[in-house]
Amino acid sequence: MDLAELGAFLKSRRDRIRPGDVGLTAGPRRRVPGLRREEVAHLAGASMDYYTELERGGSARPSEQMLTALARALRLSSDERNHLFHLAGHPSPPLHGPLGHIHPAMLALFDRLADTPARIMTDLHEPLTQNRLAGALLGPLPTVQNRRPGTDSHVYLWFTRPESRDLYPAEDHARHSRDFVADLRAVAARRDDPDIHRMVAELLTRSTEFAALWEERDVALRRHATKRLDHPVIGMIELDCHNLFSEDGRQRLLWLSAPPGSPAADQLALLAVVGTQELPTGERLV
Repeated sequence: MDLAELGAFLKSRRDRIRPGDVGLTAGPRRRVPGLRREEVAHLAGASMDYYTELERGGSARPSEQMLTALARALRLSSDERNHLFHLAGHPSPPLHGPLGHIHPAMLALFDRLADTPARIMTDLHEPLTQNRLAGALLGPLPTVQNRRPGTDSHVYLWFTRPESRDLYPAEDHARHSRDFVADLRAVAARRDDPDIHRMVAELLTRSTEFAALWEERDVALRRHATKRLDHPVIGMIELDCHNLFSEDGRQRLLWLSAPPGSPAADQLALLAVVGTQELPTGERLV
């Protein structure tokens, strides 16, 4: 572990990135060649004081989750990310899963989707990162902390935690369930992975609905769908859901769009303004 070198390395990576590379507006009077400290802290979900302490080589030792967030914020290559973990005294992170490395091409496209909800996930629907509008629409990302692979998957949560369905109208649940199971079977058939087998085995035990759909053996990767969401602030909204897969198929870029001039487009514009502000119970803006 070398915290002083860790701080110097973070600063060197911050200096090389232009705001536009990560979806930020440059603005006037910039006195640094790359990102400001507060911008990196914001992108990584850290406090300004904490990130400043890291760059100064102080006593703070970042967790694997924080290092993963910093690597994504600074657009590190896989070699740079492994080096960052080494400097912080952690083993190299896994290639896939919630701590995995996001494909650079995915991030480059993701950074240009600031005006529409967008999220990068694994092929098992484990969220890796999302933009502000996706957070306002879909809610915050789960905190990854010593969890088994697959348990943060939206598919896993859909069949094991009823509250994960609250955002979607009840009459649409059966269709989403069928789509999720067909998608998971396609992923499981494409790669022989013990994490997938473990996830499927647990779902077969915990959900009779999943078990019945799994026996039907439908197979279909989820590439496009129309979704309705009953949002607590903007009300019912209908959006087109798109999935773009990485070259190796292990990650997917999800974005939700509305036809220009449609009521849903107006609702997304409203959501971009109000964000995640708290409203009195039961109050909506529509």
